[in-house]
Amino acid sequence: MLVSAEDKVIVQGITGRQGSFWAERMTECGTRIVAGASPGKGGREVGGVPVYNSVAEAAREHTLDVSVLFVPPLAARTAASDAIEAGVGKIVLLTEHIPYQDVMQVLAQAREHGTQVLGPNTAGLVVPGAASVGIMPGFAKNIFAPGSIGVISRSGSLGTLVALNLVSDGYGQSAFIGIGGDPILGTTTLDAVRELDADERTEAVVLVGEIGGSMEEDAAEYIATMDKPVVAFIAGRSAPPDRRMGHAGAIVSAGRGSGKSKVDALKAAGAIVTDLPSGIADALRAKGIHPR
Repeated sequence: MLVSAEDKVIVQGITGRQGSFWAERMTECGTRIVAGASPGKGGREVGGVPVYNSVAEAAREHTLDVSVLFVPPLAARTAASDAIEAGVGKIVLLTEHIPYQDVMQVLAQAREHGTQVLGPNTAGLVVPGAASVGIMPGFAKNIFAPGSIGVISRSGSLGTLVALNLVSDGYGQSAFIGIGGDPILGTTTLDAVRELDADERTEAVVLVGEIGGSMEEDAAEYIATMDKPVVAFIAGRSAPPDRRMGHAGAIVSAGRGSGKSKVDALKAAGAIVTDLPSGIADALRAKGIHPR
């Protein structure tokens, strides 16, 4: 999922502390926030943005392309359903600890309506120079700058480090997509890779993965068909076998999901896999991708 400077965004939960704070930060990045939604708080304004009781109510007054959710776990299913039923085409589901049954219901409803979902448990996405949706520091010029490197990360903190290193080495990003750390996701690594492969601004893809699950191995099959260079870093490779690490999705099983399994699959697909995030810029140069 990608966003543009023209996309109109609604912030669900904008009247809360996090929602109001990040709405201001997203606006600094150029994001067009046209409305907020908080049940029972319609008629207010937050930073000049009108607040409605629901997305459905806001949709009667505004065109809405993207919704970003700052809501508690047990409210996420109802909030996401509100956005989907209102016809919002893209949903950024930041919330973590959503019950898996609720996540599955949201994703099933989204598929039925043709709605794209990023998350849950995502830090969001950034298109430097255009828009930022979520809790990534898209406003920080030493971390995000317009460029041609597409970054995909399950971790917001690791993704931020990689973005910082890229800018320090003279590169910029075409987009950052934080897919989230849960085992059940609306946008998988493969989905994000395909999106960046089709993106004309993206010259190379940097994949920041971690042990657990099989998303990186699944993406490797597609990476093998790509003309664009791919550089990857897999976190947690030194973890003891069968150890669960960090994200809920970091569970190794049946020989897939281990650091070795992911590295072997990515290398076989033609990607360069670095041992440290600091090695990504050198790997890009080795692939013929230089700072502009």
